[in-house]
Amino acid sequence: MNKVGFFRSIQIKFIIIYILLLLIAIQVIGSFFTTELENQLVETYKDSVNDRVNLISHNLEQALNRVPSGAEDEVTPEEEVRGIITEVGSEDNMKLQVITNQSRIMATNDYQSQSDVGKKISNELVQSVLTQGGATEIKEMQDRETKDQLYVIVKPLYKEGEENVTVGWLYVVANIQRVYDQLDNINDIFLKGSLLAIAVSAFIGILVARTITKPIKEMRRQAQLMARGDFTQKVNVYGRDEIGHLADTFNDLNSRLKHSYATIEEERRKLSSVLSNMSDGVIATDNAGAVTLMNDAAGRLIGHDPDDIIGELLIDVLQLEDKIVDITELQESGSMIIDFSSEEEEFLVKANFSTVADDEEEITGFITVISDVTEQEKVEQERRDFVSNVSHELRTPLTTMRSYIEALTDGAWKDKEIAPRFLDVAQNETDRMIRMVNDLLQLSKMDAKEYPLQKERTEFVSYFHHIIDRFEMNTPETITLHRDLPRGKYLVWLDKDKMTQVLDNIISNAIKYSPEGGTIQLKVENNRHHILVSIQDQGMGIAYDKLEKIFERFYRADKARTRKLGGTGLGLAIAKELVEVHHGKIWAKSVEGKGTTIFFTLPLMNKKWRGER
Repeated sequence: MNKVGFFRSIQIKFIIIYILLLLIAIQVIGSFFTTELENQLVETYKDSVNDRVNLISHNLEQALNRVPSGAEDEVTPEEEVRGIITEVGSEDNMKLQVITNQSRIMATNDYQSQSDVGKKISNELVQSVLTQGGATEIKEMQDRETKDQLYVIVKPLYKEGEENVTVGWLYVVANIQRVYDQLDNINDIFLKGSLLAIAVSAFIGILVARTITKPIKEMRRQAQLMARGDFTQKVNVYGRDEIGHLADTFNDLNSRLKHSYATIEEERRKLSSVLSNMSDGVIATDNAGAVTLMNDAAGRLIGHDPDDIIGELLIDVLQLEDKIVDITELQESGSMIIDFSSEEEEFLVKANFSTVADDEEEITGFITVISDVTEQEKVEQERRDFVSNVSHELRTPLTTMRSYIEALTDGAWKDKEIAPRFLDVAQNETDRMIRMVNDLLQLSKMDAKEYPLQKERTEFVSYFHHIIDRFEMNTPETITLHRDLPRGKYLVWLDKDKMTQVLDNIISNAIKYSPEGGTIQLKVENNRHHILVSIQDQGMGIAYDKLEKIFERFYRADKARTRKLGGTGLGLAIAKELVEVHHGKIWAKSVEGKGTTIFFTLPLMNKKWRGER
């Protein structure tokens, strides 16, 4: 993995977030502080000006309303007004003018404007107030020349005892700009302090972010080592906070992964050793049918280097284009014989297919085991030919023998004690041989694909009930047939006559080998896309090493007992052929002394089979 740059790291993100939060806090505090401070200073200044104006206006009203006594040294009202205005002075940033009702300037404290005394005032605000004769006018405006903020008051001076009669006007101009200048100075100080606070906070933020990101960086490096298979190192734990607990959990994960990796590696070596030393070929594919694994034995059987086959489709590798259209059909095929024969040499390979499913029973891949069965197929073919020839050769003489024996049984033999028993035995043996010949002929036809099926849509549970009902009518009272059949409808596509033969063979065997008082369990289950049929007896059972052979032709687990019961050794072989023709599977489980269970599956009709309509 590439190293993460500083400007992309989580550390710079922590710092940026920290500074942004600080900026937002400073901005909120600064805005509130400056706004409130400005309001307080301006209001305080205005209140101060208003208080002085009220005091001055009171003194001016007394001076203007005083009646002269006529003494020679007496001060006139105009001189007293000028004295009051002059006492104010101009150092307080307040310019005062006393205006008569005739709009003339009576007095002013501005030494530069003393020449204007006695002249008419030209100020528009004052003229407007005098014209309208209104109450006190207060305004805040900007000086056109200096651009300073001015606080202007035009206050009427009333005649004593008559509030609506003015004796003059007081015009006040106070320079409020120094308040705003003071606010600017305070804002500059606040800004410098904020910048200093941000710088210090950024430094502290870097230290704090490093304490958070350092363990994360170590865990990232450890994760990279774990990805390369190195589980030897541990992450340092710097505290017992959330990050410390995360580091502990990470170290625990490292230990568990180390153990799991070692276990997987050991299993992989075992599997590799098994696959390398197997005589059978193994091919693993994904759910799309692409080859992901092939051992050397499989490469030798199909004549290709395993490394060159990886990624190829299994259908193409095994040349199944004519037999399998879609890889999903492999899960239903079970096994098949693939012909790799050439003009010079016959070469047959048997392929067994199985699926790999996850916890949700979704198919994630396929396993194919292939083996060379050329010699086995040759022996099997010879055996089939022998059965066919023997069947045709023996049928006619056996039938003739039966006819003669029946004639003798009808009275041709004179000894009334021995003849019946003799003829009965001969007739039973003849029946058994005829059944064997019929079975051989049936197998021969099936091998030659001359045994067509007449399939029809069948509700299996009711059909199975009918079969069991027929057996219950002829079953000895000492044998109990117990049904465990579901109530739902399970539709299958089958040949009723052939499937009846399968069930007859299996149930008949169960009855034959069940002891007195035994119970035969007949069960049907829904197994996703199939139904699973099981028939269990409580007979003597079959040894484990002989269990797979019971479906072979002529095989008898107990030859003496089978002949005594009239078996031919072909019933289960015929059942196996008929079940597989219906795209099902058949197998057996048995425990010696506890009985045998025969299982077979049939596909439900919602599963479409190639070539069927």
